[in-house]
Amino acid sequence: MKRACLAIALLVAVPALCNGLRPFVRGSWQRLRSVYRDRPLIVHFWGVSCAPCMAELPVWAALREEHRDAVILFVTTDPEPAAEAAILYALTKSGLGLADNWRFADSFPERLRYEVDPGWSGELPFTVLITRKGKITTMSGVADPKRLRQWLDTQAPRRK
Repeated sequence: MKRACLAIALLVAVPALCNGLRPFVRGSWQRLRSVYRDRPLIVHFWGVSCAPCMAELPVWAALREEHRDAVILFVTTDPEPAAEAAILYALTKSGLGLADNWRFADSFPERLRYEVDPGWSGELPFTVLITRKGKITTMSGVADPKRLRQWLDTQAPRRK
Protein backbone atom coordinates (compact mmCIF):
# COMPACT_ATOMS: atom_id res chain seq x y z
CA MET A 1 0.00 0.00 0.00
CA LYS A 2 2.84 2.39 0.85
CA ARG A 3 4.47 1.73 -2.54
CA ALA A 4 1.22 2.44 -4.37
CA CYS A 5 0.82 5.74 -2.51
CA LEU A 6 4.42 6.68 -3.27
CA ALA A 7 3.98 5.85 -6.96
CA ILE A 8 0.83 7.98 -7.16
CA ALA A 9 2.57 10.85 -5.38
CA LEU A 10 5.50 10.66 -7.81
CA LEU A 11 3.24 10.61 -10.86
CA VAL A 12 1.32 13.62 -9.58
CA ALA A 13 4.60 15.52 -8.98
CA VAL A 14 6.13 14.66 -12.38
CA PRO A 15 4.47 17.48 -14.39
CA ALA A 16 6.01 20.04 -12.01
CA LEU A 17 9.48 18.64 -12.78
CA CYS A 18 8.97 18.29 -16.52
CA ASN A 19 8.46 20.62 -19.47
CA GLY A 20 5.99 18.17 -20.95
CA LEU A 21 5.91 16.54 -24.36
CA ARG A 22 5.55 18.34 -27.65
CA PRO A 23 3.70 16.49 -30.39
CA PHE A 24 5.94 15.11 -33.13
CA VAL A 25 3.62 15.04 -36.14
CA ARG A 26 3.85 15.10 -39.93
CA GLY A 27 6.17 17.93 -40.89
CA SER A 28 7.83 18.20 -37.47
CA TRP A 29 11.09 16.79 -38.81
CA GLN A 30 11.28 19.36 -41.61
CA ARG A 31 10.40 22.20 -39.20
CA LEU A 32 13.11 21.10 -36.73
CA ARG A 33 15.67 20.89 -39.53
CA SER A 34 14.70 24.39 -40.63
CA VAL A 35 14.73 25.90 -37.13
CA TYR A 36 18.17 24.45 -36.37
CA ARG A 37 19.66 24.99 -39.82
CA ASP A 38 23.32 26.08 -39.51
CA ARG A 39 23.47 24.64 -35.97
CA PRO A 40 24.59 21.17 -34.94
CA LEU A 41 21.65 19.07 -33.81
CA ILE A 42 21.22 15.71 -32.11
CA VAL A 43 17.83 14.03 -32.10
CA HIS A 44 17.54 10.92 -29.97
CA PHE A 45 14.59 8.57 -30.49
CA TRP A 46 13.69 6.25 -27.61
CA GLY A 47 10.80 4.38 -26.02
CA VAL A 48 9.60 3.45 -22.53
CA SER A 49 9.28 -0.23 -23.50
CA CYS A 50 12.89 -0.27 -24.81
CA ALA A 51 15.18 -1.52 -22.02
CA PRO A 52 18.41 -0.22 -23.62
CA CYS A 53 16.72 3.17 -24.11
CA MET A 54 15.75 3.37 -20.46
CA ALA A 55 19.23 2.32 -19.34
CA GLU A 56 20.95 5.01 -21.40
CA LEU A 57 18.67 7.98 -20.59
CA PRO A 58 20.84 9.03 -17.61
CA VAL A 59 23.90 8.97 -19.91
CA TRP A 60 22.09 11.38 -22.22
CA ALA A 61 21.25 13.59 -19.24
CA ALA A 62 24.95 13.74 -18.28
CA LEU A 63 25.93 14.51 -21.88
CA ARG A 64 23.34 17.28 -22.03
CA GLU A 65 24.67 18.70 -18.76
CA GLU A 66 28.27 18.65 -20.04
CA HIS A 67 27.33 20.34 -23.33
CA ARG A 68 24.76 22.95 -22.28
CA ASP A 69 25.11 24.86 -25.56
CA ALA A 70 24.37 21.78 -27.66
CA VAL A 71 20.94 21.25 -29.16
CA ILE A 72 19.81 17.77 -28.13
CA LEU A 73 16.18 16.80 -28.63
CA PHE A 74 14.49 13.68 -27.32
CA VAL A 75 11.59 12.00 -29.11
CA THR A 76 9.70 9.09 -27.63
CA THR A 77 8.23 6.81 -30.26
CA ASP A 78 5.81 5.12 -27.86
CA PRO A 79 2.51 4.70 -29.68
CA GLU A 80 -0.46 6.64 -28.54
CA PRO A 81 -2.17 6.17 -26.16
CA ALA A 82 0.90 5.02 -24.21
CA ALA A 83 0.75 6.28 -20.67
CA GLU A 84 2.08 9.82 -20.77
CA ALA A 85 2.72 9.61 -17.02
CA ALA A 86 5.17 6.73 -17.59
CA ILE A 87 7.03 8.72 -20.25
CA LEU A 88 7.22 11.84 -18.08
CA TYR A 89 8.31 9.76 -15.11
CA ALA A 90 11.13 8.15 -17.12
CA LEU A 91 12.32 11.55 -18.34
CA THR A 92 12.20 13.12 -14.90
CA LYS A 93 13.86 10.17 -13.17
CA SER A 94 16.73 10.21 -15.68
CA GLY A 95 17.30 13.96 -15.39
CA LEU A 96 15.79 14.86 -18.76
CA GLY A 97 12.53 16.34 -17.52
CA LEU A 98 13.53 19.85 -18.53
CA ALA A 99 15.02 18.84 -21.89
CA ASP A 100 13.28 19.52 -25.20
CA ASN A 101 11.05 16.42 -25.25
CA TRP A 102 8.77 15.29 -28.04
CA ARG A 103 6.36 12.41 -28.56
CA PHE A 104 5.21 10.65 -31.73
CA ALA A 105 1.65 11.87 -32.16
CA ASP A 106 0.41 10.17 -35.30
CA SER A 107 -1.73 7.07 -35.61
CA PHE A 108 0.63 5.93 -38.36
CA PRO A 109 4.14 6.12 -36.79
CA GLU A 110 5.77 4.58 -39.85
CA ARG A 111 5.05 7.84 -41.68
CA LEU A 112 6.99 9.80 -39.03
CA ARG A 113 9.92 7.37 -39.10
CA TYR A 114 10.04 7.62 -42.89
CA GLU A 115 10.23 11.43 -42.71
CA VAL A 116 13.23 11.15 -40.38
CA ASP A 117 15.03 8.44 -42.36
CA PRO A 118 13.45 6.35 -45.13
CA GLY A 119 15.73 3.45 -44.13
CA TRP A 120 14.74 3.49 -40.46
CA SER A 121 12.52 0.52 -39.65
CA GLY A 122 11.82 1.59 -36.07
CA GLU A 123 14.66 -0.03 -34.09
CA LEU A 124 15.44 1.78 -30.86
CA PRO A 125 17.35 3.58 -29.63
CA PHE A 126 18.01 5.60 -32.77
CA THR A 127 20.06 8.79 -32.90
CA VAL A 128 20.45 11.34 -35.67
CA LEU A 129 23.44 13.69 -35.71
CA ILE A 130 23.23 16.69 -38.03
CA THR A 131 26.22 18.98 -38.57
CA ARG A 132 25.86 22.72 -39.06
CA LYS A 133 26.40 22.06 -42.77
CA GLY A 134 23.51 19.57 -42.82
CA LYS A 135 25.48 16.33 -43.01
CA ILE A 136 23.45 13.56 -41.37
CA THR A 137 24.83 10.58 -39.49
CA THR A 138 22.51 8.01 -37.93
CA MET A 139 23.30 5.65 -35.08
CA SER A 140 21.18 2.61 -34.40
CA GLY A 141 21.41 1.06 -30.95
CA VAL A 142 22.90 2.38 -27.75
CA ALA A 143 25.05 5.40 -28.54
CA ASP A 144 28.69 5.45 -27.48
CA PRO A 145 29.04 8.46 -25.14
CA LYS A 146 32.71 8.93 -26.11
CA ARG A 147 31.78 9.12 -29.78
CA LEU A 148 28.98 11.60 -29.02
CA ARG A 149 31.32 13.81 -26.98
CA GLN A 150 33.87 13.78 -29.82
CA TRP A 151 31.18 14.71 -32.32
CA LEU A 152 29.94 17.54 -30.09
CA ASP A 153 33.50 18.80 -29.63
CA THR A 154 34.03 18.92 -33.41
CA GLN A 155 30.76 20.85 -33.78
CA ALA A 156 31.53 23.45 -31.08
CA PRO A 157 31.72 26.99 -32.41
CA ARG A 158 35.26 28.07 -33.17
CA ARG A 159 36.56 30.67 -30.72
CA LYS A 160 38.63 33.50 -32.14
